[in-house]
Amino acid sequence: MRAPPSNGRRLGASRGNATRCTRRPGRLALGARRPLSRGWRKAAGRQHGGGAASRVTAARAPEAGFRRRSFIVSPVLSWRVRSAHETLGKMNNRISNLLNTVRCLRRCGPVLAPKYSGATRKHASWVSGHKDPLENVNFRKSFPSIFPSPHGSSLRFLSQKADVFSAGDEIQPKSTEALGSEQVPQSSLELKNSKDDSGGSKVKPVVDHNEQFFSSLRKCTCPSDVLDLASESAVSLKHFTNCLTTTWRLLKTLSEDQQRYEKQLIFEHPVFVKLCQHLLRDARRMTRADLVFSLHAVVNLGVPQNTLLVQTLLRVCQEKLNQLDNRCISVLATTLAGLDKDKNVSALQAGLLLLAEQRIPSIRDIFILQNLMKCMGKDAPVFLKKKLEMAVLKEIDHLTYINARRVFLGLVAMNYCSIPILNACSKKIQENIHDAQFWHLILILEACHNLQYRNVKLFSTVADYVNSSVCILDKKQIILFLSAFEILGFQPSELMGVFAEKVTADSEFLDLKSLLIVLRVYSRLNYLPKGQHLLFFETLQSCLNKYLPQISNTELLKAVYSLCILGYLPHRALDQLLQKESYEKLLPSGDLYKEKKEMMLRCVRTCMELDSPSFMKPEFVPTENFSSLVSLNLRKAREALLELLGDENMFRQNVQLPYKYHIDFEIRMDSDRKKVLPVTATDNHPDASVQRLAFLFVPLSAFCLGTTHPQGKLAMKKRHLSKLGYHVILVLNKKFQEMTNEDAVEFLKGKIYSENASPTF
Repeated sequence: MRAPPSNGRRLGASRGNATRCTRRPGRLALGARRPLSRGWRKAAGRQHGGGAASRVTAARAPEAGFRRRSFIVSPVLSWRVRSAHETLGKMNNRISNLLNTVRCLRRCGPVLAPKYSGATRKHASWVSGHKDPLENVNFRKSFPSIFPSPHGSSLRFLSQKADVFSAGDEIQPKSTEALGSEQVPQSSLELKNSKDDSGGSKVKPVVDHNEQFFSSLRKCTCPSDVLDLASESAVSLKHFTNCLTTTWRLLKTLSEDQQRYEKQLIFEHPVFVKLCQHLLRDARRMTRADLVFSLHAVVNLGVPQNTLLVQTLLRVCQEKLNQLDNRCISVLATTLAGLDKDKNVSALQAGLLLLAEQRIPSIRDIFILQNLMKCMGKDAPVFLKKKLEMAVLKEIDHLTYINARRVFLGLVAMNYCSIPILNACSKKIQENIHDAQFWHLILILEACHNLQYRNVKLFSTVADYVNSSVCILDKKQIILFLSAFEILGFQPSELMGVFAEKVTADSEFLDLKSLLIVLRVYSRLNYLPKGQHLLFFETLQSCLNKYLPQISNTELLKAVYSLCILGYLPHRALDQLLQKESYEKLLPSGDLYKEKKEMMLRCVRTCMELDSPSFMKPEFVPTENFSSLVSLNLRKAREALLELLGDENMFRQNVQLPYKYHIDFEIRMDSDRKKVLPVTATDNHPDASVQRLAFLFVPLSAFCLGTTHPQGKLAMKKRHLSKLGYHVILVLNKKFQEMTNEDAVEFLKGKIYSENASPTF
């Protein structure tokens, strides 16, 4: 195609000038139609301006004036427009044909061979004018800490998140039936062409291939089978994502040792790399369910969080957050609960909080609510925690045992103690206690401790169940239960008695750590096996003597302290503890626990003196000092004693005794406990027949939960005060403060003048 005449450009410029000129009367404006003369018709009709005639015409054109120059614009412009239209029409036809071809190839992508899929992506990138930045990513460089070097150990990737994420069992995975029902997001009328033996072609629906693939996926029994199937039959993004989620679903059902071995096989399998590459490249094309389940599977399979794959999936989840339904939000919340804080995780959690705040009132699934609890964490606003509480209470009638256990853990994650929810969950757990597993009960007891929740019925039910199963439980498991009960302050007396019999029968299973736990449990809960406590103590002492050469000074102090609280003195261990070298190593300068260790040593020395068989009851116990000041908690008791006895000289308050012991009120009486004697008179004339009463107003935490059985320290103090000649009366301060003044006076009167009165409130 030749260029237009050169005068066209000049004429265009003249046209621009003409448009700025005022219209003269009697002349036509630019663009007005007017018959052309013969000469100008010939000049305009020539499309190729060659020859002398054309040059003459071009030379005469400027001399024709404004009027003639305006007439040649229309033919030239029309020629340009026609040429442009023809060119654009041809280009549009070609591009339209190309786009139709690309769309057809894209629809047929799942059933094409890999080479055709690659060709499709190449043409699509050519049409778009740019390449996907994730297209040419070197995937091994994206996983620097996962894939082992050929020259290094094949287990290096297990160092990061090798342990399986415990929250994995909190996800309700898509069942295999659901996987088979979910088809590839293309048309079901797409066809697959395959040549038969005769050279002809067969046409099969894509649905048949999907059904066959998902049917084979359901038959897989281990993660390696899934990856092998993916290498043979997986052709679409739906196949790739379901292969990953199925891999995780099968992996989490294995034992810890099997999981480590299978993880090694997974990361060494070449198809796993390809699956991750497909996720990385096609993350933005996934459906919302595939996206969140793939992220959950990848994280729990052990792919490190700092890899490009995990960060890309987190970023895409941020972009599609508003499109997620409640089920996807639940899965995403569980996944985020197991990730460390980084920019993408923090941003996603913040968005999830805002989204959850809007959707919580409409959620009717406790499973989703408990997952949201774990994602909210301790830093969630109080109003959001209350919203979750109200949503759970609305569905509390539909609570199951599994949900009850998970709600316990969800409340712990939020650090929110909801008594109505915990009571309902405790009731459901008691009803289904025989379906509970060992570790689940341990987690429930730990959750009660973290939430400061005390339910005697729940603890008694768990203790009875463990006691009935003691023959099939390992002894180390029983020790863990006893330790959990000790932290809660609950004394499972029957279970402790059975375990004491096992220890006395065979103590070889007690290692040093288990021995220290047993000593701590029995001393704090103040349990003495009936009829065989001396044999039990001797067995524990023999186990302790076996570890004396290797035990540390701090552990030795703890062991001796526990036995002393129980009233038993291990002489060989005491000799080693009180050596000068051990004492100096036990209390180094700058020790954070120095005060606690000094208190324990003081208690040991007191027990060595007062619990010794050679100790004799003194006729007179000197008091170091006493004060007339009374704490607020004891003012009501002081007023009741004044009303009952009539004089301040009839009792003493805030009495300090030797060995750093303290009693709240001291009253002295005759031998028959019929008459109260003045304190000053008995001080001037000591008499062995005088009885001394020691009132101790103690908090509820000083007793074992749900009983009036004193714990170890209080029991030791009571025993030592009895050695010093006091009749100890324990009063639960909380109940005493709830009494009226008249009832308080009657209560103290019964404790003072009655010899048969219980020593405990």
